[in-house]
Amino acid sequence: MAKFLNHCIFLLLISLSFCLHSKRRAGILMHISSLPSKYGIGTLGAEAYRFIDFLTNAKQRVWEVLPIGPTIFGDSPYQSLSTFAGNPYFIDLDYLIQDQLLTEAEVKGMSWGDDPYKVDYALMFKNRFEILYKAFQRFRPKNEYYFFINTNKEWVEDYALFMALKKHFDYKSWVEWPEDLKLHKEEALKPYRLELQYDIRFYLFLEFKFQEQLRKLREYAFYRHIQIIGDVPFYPPLDSADVWANQHLFQIDSKGNLLGQAGAPPDSFNSEGQVWGNPLYNWEKMKEDDYQWWTKRLFVASQRFSIVRIDHFIGLESYWSIPPGETNARNGRWIKGPDRDFIHVLHKILPFVDFIAGDLGYLSPEVKELLEYSKYPGSKILQYAFDSNEQENYFPHTYTPNSVCYTGMHDHNTLKGWEKELSKEDRKLAEEYLGVEPGEDLVWPMIRAGLSSVSKIFVAQMQDYLELDSDCRMNRPGINDGNNWRWRVKAESINNDLAWKLQELSEMYGRYDLS
Repeated sequence: MAKFLNHCIFLLLISLSFCLHSKRRAGILMHISSLPSKYGIGTLGAEAYRFIDFLTNAKQRVWEVLPIGPTIFGDSPYQSLSTFAGNPYFIDLDYLIQDQLLTEAEVKGMSWGDDPYKVDYALMFKNRFEILYKAFQRFRPKNEYYFFINTNKEWVEDYALFMALKKHFDYKSWVEWPEDLKLHKEEALKPYRLELQYDIRFYLFLEFKFQEQLRKLREYAFYRHIQIIGDVPFYPPLDSADVWANQHLFQIDSKGNLLGQAGAPPDSFNSEGQVWGNPLYNWEKMKEDDYQWWTKRLFVASQRFSIVRIDHFIGLESYWSIPPGETNARNGRWIKGPDRDFIHVLHKILPFVDFIAGDLGYLSPEVKELLEYSKYPGSKILQYAFDSNEQENYFPHTYTPNSVCYTGMHDHNTLKGWEKELSKEDRKLAEEYLGVEPGEDLVWPMIRAGLSSVSKIFVAQMQDYLELDSDCRMNRPGINDGNNWRWRVKAESINNDLAWKLQELSEMYGRYDLS
């Protein structure tokens, strides 16, 4: 009980202290997977703590990560098996050795890939679960474990059962399971809860260890004056615990077939639009209980992060509905979303949570009105300022203080790569706007433009501070060539020289203040 009360006090202190953080801040966007480590992928271990120390020394105040859920086909954190669960790949193995759940010999005896700067997800799937299963076999639950399960049982038990069933059915989508299981009927699930209890307990163990390690990291970040921003994907994929356990909240039929699919309309970048394939929400059904599924997941996110970024915020005002089976988005249509009613519920139920609106896409007058009503800071992408299709809303001199300025995000090129792809006209505009000579490098002038903006938070990709090229970008939307989400930073790149440089910039542009 004492530990629980201490944790509640800690969360209250975080909420109170971050309410006071109205001054300008700067930070870095880098996913947990991109951290250095000996074991093939970044984790919640020692390198994460070292990165927080680096941020503090560099007088940064923010670390933005991508969604932290378990990944599936395509390795995208935005297409996760659960919007509540954590990615087991991020569980640090050295800490499991310290907990006497693994030995050094066992961990060193596994292959974690040949390239320390790229994640091999196929190898992660093959070897990570094998070593984590060994740790589970030695695990003996204590009070903290039972407290975690009891306080998260509304989602964690369904998730663990879902994962055990997926394993049992050779990782097939739930829409291919036997009919009664597919429909989540309790009488059909009961015998499987017994038969698969060992695997169910394994996935519960993974969630407990993930949460335990993340909680300690967040507490360390707080004491080092670092806020962690976490992204919440807008739509879960069809093959997820969320959709399987809550089918009535999505636009699917009794067989799991999509009645409509999510995506984005055609635009100047893509004449066919984007088909994401995610099921759409049944917003009318969600409204009946004040969007309880949403508020629960956002509350869980608020326990993990200092600030929660809602991806695809514009989908709350209106969403693009594409008929099932369509391979492009041209035949889609706009349908009104929950709009202000949803935001009103968030204001009422989660008034203590700091949100950022991921309002990228077509900013209609209605979206702008919703953002104003929400009072959440919107997202500004510097690269868009010098793209003839996007300039209206993204020139730095047009920003308001209640915004977050990014050099680019996970779906964008690095600044170095972006610069090479500029048309002559756009490059000329950038040079004139930034006050640089023709042909001069644009990376640091762009960073300074963001730092000097009035946006209360400025965030640059780690790749931009390291001046890395296109081969180091995180994601190329619509291209599934096995190279997305794999980039990892070199340990030697996180160094004092870079920290001192960022220190000077933070001080120069007034983006560091502990008062």
